[in-house]
Amino acid sequence: MNLFLHRIASPIGVILLVTDSQDRVRALDFDDYEARMRTLLSTHYGHYSLSEATSPSSAEPALQRYFTGELDALKDIAVATNGTEFQQRVWSALRQIPPARMTTYGKLALQMGEHNGARAVGSANATNPIAIIVPCHRVVGADGKLTGFAGGLERKAWLLGHERAEAGDPETLRLPGF
Repeated sequence: MNLFLHRIASPIGVILLVTDSQDRVRALDFDDYEARMRTLLSTHYGHYSLSEATSPSSAEPALQRYFTGELDALKDIAVATNGTEFQQRVWSALRQIPPARMTTYGKLALQMGEHNGARAVGSANATNPIAIIVPCHRVVGADGKLTGFAGGLERKAWLLGHERAEAGDPETLRLPGF
């Protein structure tokens, strides 16, 4: 599989965006986690070729628009991920969470019809290969505290704060634990 690596400046660090020959996003991580991203690609795709992109992905302007306040800019980005059927369902459900809104692992599990599935949803959330676009940062612990984000809790707090500030919702600007 031939994949292409795009490096995109953002307010929370350089984003590593991996696309395929059809310009579908296969992975998104941060440059300080490049080794982890490469391991994830090997796990999901086995043998692959990753080369520096020579032209921008259609996802790049959408990410830039998101970071400048157009919170719905990511909803139409084409993604392609390898995962179990359950992981795919969780990742699809994550894309349905509106910007500037949070849910808990338990509530997301219930919305998916998975009673007592909070831990399984949390596990699938933790293996999401396309952070931000598949917005796992919008899921918090049952107590409302920020938990688990592969890019770091500081980035998770920034993303939620950015979305809430851009949405103009002063009641939700306060993030628990930060």
